Amino acid sequence: MKKIGITGQNGFVGGHLYNTLGLSPEEFERIDFQKKFFEDAERLDAFVAKCDVIVHLAAMNRHECEQFIYETNVGLVQKLVESLKRTGSTAHVLFSSSSQEERDNLYGRSKKEGRQLLADWAKSSGGNFTGLIIPNVFGPFGLTNYNSFIATFCHKLTHGETPVIDNDGEVKLIYVGELVQKMIDQISSGATNDEYTVPFTTSIKVSEVLNKLDNFKTLYFEAGEIPELKTAFDYQLFNTYRSYIDHKTHYPVKFTQHTDPRGTFVEIIRLGIGGQSSFSTSVPGITRGNHFHTRKIERFAVIKGKALIQLRKIDTEEVLDFYLDGNEPAYVDMPIWYTHNIKNIGDEELYTIFWINEPYNAEDADTYFVEV
Repeated sequence: MKKIGITGQNGFVGGHLYNTLGLSPEEFERIDFQKKFFEDAERLDAFVAKCDVIVHLAAMNRHECEQFIYETNVGLVQKLVESLKRTGSTAHVLFSSSSQEERDNLYGRSKKEGRQLLADWAKSSGGNFTGLIIPNVFGPFGLTNYNSFIATFCHKLTHGETPVIDNDGEVKLIYVGELVQKMIDQISSGATNDEYTVPFTTSIKVSEVLNKLDNFKTLYFEAGEIPELKTAFDYQLFNTYRSYIDHKTHYPVKFTQHTDPRGTFVEIIRLGIGGQSSFSTSVPGITRGNHFHTRKIERFAVIKGKALIQLRKIDTEEVLDFYLDGNEPAYVDMPIWYTHNIKNIGDEELYTIFWINEPYNAEDADTYFVEV
């Protein structure tokens, strides 16, 4: 088992890496890192001494003063190098640099110099080093106006604002889940490389991204339809978009009922893609679920009885409660990385229809059991 510490573990990429490592507890032990360690040499040394692998992600991306970005990022690397030397560490250090290294800006310069400082440490100390030069990263939970233009677009489209394109250039992108897997592959193999360029997985114009997101807004956010998703990028972008919806105010979404003397007709889901539909009954007091997915798209629709659907993002403590009643049929969609359950809180059987975009595959279930 490798002991892994992540500086910046609560950041965008760091949070995804930390949570993904947690899916394999038999392989990886996560060593907790806190931002304040950089201001306390003793605590930083204690952290470094525990780690077989250190992934250095802590950095500043944006600030009104470029010089401050440069000094902050280089300063963090210097503090880490000093700690590595004091503790005699020979850990495998992975450093997240950027494709902006070659641009004429102080952020890119800070990344390039930081990578060189760690490469020099490894050569002189017998440590191991991998310098990752990373393209533009996007994915769920990124900070708007900070991590990615996609985060900004998604936030605006789900909060009644209109995105604006400043420069409609071609951008090279990698989904955060793909980047995290590249990092884990490097950790597992122990491979070292002072300058490893992580390949981008999608090249696309900014306007094309916005067109796709606008389509998600029209079909999914406003009409509840799962859009046609043709490529891996489409799935990644759709799950990214979904993560910016304010779940507290958006759900539960009530269905449109069509009633005549014969009874009532309700359309549960309209699809641009396939998937698997299931039907369940639950006796009073029964709870189903308590698991999360990292890629799957899932809908719970209550058509009879009373239910409590609960969601909790796995690295937070806030629980979202949604009360549904079959007298007013409604649904809740499950965001990725949110553990979720459904409980019959009524006095009669609960009837629920479940839809998920992938049939169950025991060898690749993407289902992780965690209590809400």
